[in-house]
Formats: sequence, C-alpha cells, structure tokens
Amino acid sequence: MSICTITGMTETFGSATVWPSYWFDDDLEGVALLQALRRFRHADETMRRRLVADLDMNATDLDALRFVIARESSGDPPSPHELSAYLQISTASTSKLLDRMTASSHLVRADHPRDRRSLVLRTTPHAHEVVRARLSRMHEAMAQAARSVPSESRGVIVEFLDTMAAVLADDAEVDAG
Repeated sequence: MSICTITGMTETFGSATVWPSYWFDDDLEGVALLQALRRFRHADETMRRRLVADLDMNATDLDALRFVIARESSGDPPSPHELSAYLQISTASTSKLLDRMTASSHLVRADHPRDRRSLVLRTTPHAHEVVRARLSRMHEAMAQAARSVPSESRGVIVEFLDTMAAVLADDAEVDAG
C-alpha cells in the first residue's frame, strides 16, 4: 500500500516529493523511483566532480585508477591494452594517461608475471593512501545505507539497478551506431 498526497503541482510518495513527469505521468510509484534514481545519479556526478578536483586528476584518470584497483583486487592486474579497451580510448590517449598517472605516483608499469614481453599496471601505496583518505568515510556510509535495506528487498533493487544500467548501455550502443 502506497501513501500518495497531491498538493498543487507536486505529489508525495512516501517521503519523496514527486514532480509532474514528462514521460510517466500515469505511474506515480514508477515516477518516484525514477526521480530517486536521478537524484542519486546527480549526487554521484557531483561527488565525482569534487573528487577529481580534490585528487587533481581528470574523470578518465579516476576511472582508470578505479579499474586498476578493482582488477588488482581480483588478482588480475590489467595490461595497458585492457585499460584502453575498458576506457574506450585510443592507444595514444592511454599512453598519455599512463604517463600522467605514473608521474603523479598513482600507477606503475610493471613486467607481466607470466609474459616478459608484456606489461601490467599496478597501483602504488600512494594511490591507496589518497583513495582511502578521501573515500573511506563515504564508502562506509554507503555500506551502512546498503545494510539498512531489508535483505528481502535487496535482490529486487539489484535487479532494477542492473536493468537500468543495461538500458543506459543499450542507449549508448544506439548512439554509437
């Protein structure tokens, strides 16, 4: 059972104010959900702009650092080619990015452990110090927010977010095509 209150130009669903929707005016709960997702995306984009300014790097550098950290954590540090593919940038742009990231002591190019002809990318202790100093509090708050979601609701939320990610990815493929 949902609680809906109409006041002038807005409606309230739960604790959220729902503005009239351009696309979905017949589904108040759906509109409230999509508007909450938009608020999250806006907050995430704003946080990322602050983060790149605080860390004195651009958004692509930040994405590269996150990717290398994630791959290292899984025991499979990426090659420069894999980073290039992930970021969808040219080899030349990847070389410039890696030059910046090594000069700033965030990444190092290292010999591949099994193929001496190849390189892998590794993060530095400095990179981990900077990331932890800047993001630990926020990540703990995010983990706490996730823990506060009832366990029986988590699967539905994960499915919804994965579906939304697929919709955005499909739209990007249409734009590129």
